[in-house]
Amino acid sequence: MGADRRRYSGGRTARGAALLGCGALLAGCASMPDSGDVAAVKASTPGDSQVRVYPVPPRENAEPDEIVNGFLEAMTGDDPGFATARTYLTKQAAQSWKPEERTTVLAAAPDPKPGHTTSKEAPGLVYPLYGQQIAIVDSRHAYTPTAPTDFTGTIHLTQVSSPDGKNKEWRIDGPPQGLVLGESDFQRNYRSVNKYYFASGRNRVVADPVYIRQRQDPVTRMDPVAQTVKALLEGPTDWLEPVVDSRFPTGTALKKDVTSLTPDDQNTLKVPLNDKADDVGRERCLKMAAQLLFTVGDLASTRVEEVVLLRSDGSLLCALGERQKEDFMPDPTAGLPENLYFIDGRGQLAKLEVAAKDIGRTEHVPGPFGNGAVRVDEVAVARDERYAAAVTSGGRELRMASISSEGQLPEPIVRSGGRPGERLSAPSWDGRGDLWVADRDAAKPRLLMIPGGSGEPLTVTTPWLRDGVRVKALRVSEDGARVALLLEKGDRTTLHIGRVERSGTVAQPLVAVADLQSVAPRMESVTSVSWAGPSRLVVLGKLAGGVQQVRYIQTDGSTSVTGVPGLNQVKAVGAANDDRVPLVAASTDDGIVRLQAGVNWQPVAKGTSPVYPG
Repeated sequence: MGADRRRYSGGRTARGAALLGCGALLAGCASMPDSGDVAAVKASTPGDSQVRVYPVPPRENAEPDEIVNGFLEAMTGDDPGFATARTYLTKQAAQSWKPEERTTVLAAAPDPKPGHTTSKEAPGLVYPLYGQQIAIVDSRHAYTPTAPTDFTGTIHLTQVSSPDGKNKEWRIDGPPQGLVLGESDFQRNYRSVNKYYFASGRNRVVADPVYIRQRQDPVTRMDPVAQTVKALLEGPTDWLEPVVDSRFPTGTALKKDVTSLTPDDQNTLKVPLNDKADDVGRERCLKMAAQLLFTVGDLASTRVEEVVLLRSDGSLLCALGERQKEDFMPDPTAGLPENLYFIDGRGQLAKLEVAAKDIGRTEHVPGPFGNGAVRVDEVAVARDERYAAAVTSGGRELRMASISSEGQLPEPIVRSGGRPGERLSAPSWDGRGDLWVADRDAAKPRLLMIPGGSGEPLTVTTPWLRDGVRVKALRVSEDGARVALLLEKGDRTTLHIGRVERSGTVAQPLVAVADLQSVAPRMESVTSVSWAGPSRLVVLGKLAGGVQQVRYIQTDGSTSVTGVPGLNQVKAVGAANDDRVPLVAASTDDGIVRLQAGVNWQPVAKGTSPVYPG
């Protein structure tokens, strides 16, 4: 994205062409064209993620306003070590300022107000900073969204001797903590990537999204691949850490002075490690390599088919190829879904081949959910597409039956005693084969997990399910470590991600959903949600004061740059974990519609509740 528009105070003298054609009205400029008139620009054009900002140092005898605006602009650049930004600081502040400590993301660029003098005991000028904070990125690269809140900060200036000692120059001795960026500058400079760790006690990977720099990191001087590997080796984010493990020994890091990692012409990435990993065994090393292969495989600009780990002396530790990734996938039995499922106008479960070109060629599934033995209200199809779980009897009962062969109507697994509208939610399957459902009975709200889809229902520990909060809908991730929840309280429905914590024994398992994180705090309400990848959701909702829309949101709460064409009167959305599979939705006007790459929404069948397996 492009940089935010900024307000600058007047009175700044134009600089010459030696500064790449930038006027002094700016403290930064974009790459200069090779023809046409010279014109001042404001960092970059909105929407252009490829524009580079080249900050410039302060001019001689610069006014305080210029110092403040120049420093704020220089923070949006990516010159090595933020060297230009540090020229606006006093020597002591330049040494102590740590831009990598945190990044505060505002809806627009920080707005400095006119400075005012401080007390006689601390002479200088204070410039208040204002804005609307929407997120924080911590030193571990984790993005945490916040409901739009007023941001207030300060920049303190003092006068120091000029280099020749003859004059006094204004410099900043009290900069903000870390970086303070507008959202578009943040999106221009940073990108979201997935690190991968193993679900606790299992050899199945879980995605952990973080943000790295789009280009070379100004602090570490690392390219994006090296940044991503470094972030992986540093360990999982604080939120995910309780339910995942890393196979890398504590203290493992890239070998000293490694700042660039590039696959060779065979798409093999060699990763030299320090001596902390020198003595690991082959089995553990292969799992380390799997974490790396999944992680670098998510970098769209880099194709890696094999990862080779090297000891500190350069010798081979182990190697893992693309074909071996299946051994560590969250659900190794599931490929691309074969069918899209939905409920037709008679309450029967029907399906349509995902790759079908014949629109409207649908068929009912075998068994009681498709032959009319019972009316289906909500449904979830197991990931192997052999079984389905259906809510029936007006939301009172949950049943599980085969959809690959004929059979009798099974007895209910779960019953709800709630009133209409306060009964069972749509169920959801995780990649472990366990089935989840929420009972929205106002007198006894609860979240249930059915081991294997047919075992004794287990009440999940949910300390947050109180004070009138109910689960409207839920979707469990394929890895089984996270659950997306639509929570109702009063007339508002909000989206949260919960961490699935498992303990106890095989005979007496204990499951809890803990540490709920608000994922879409800027949305006024959310109607439907579906997993659309290892760390991405597709959401139907409405921004405060806006209209209903379908959009992609990362599980850390950041907004995906991938847009979704508008669609009227949407009631539900559905997606698969692979973006090669079309997005689907239920529309009041057109029934079931799908969105394929390169085309607009396309009606495919009459019905409601479209779902892919999961």
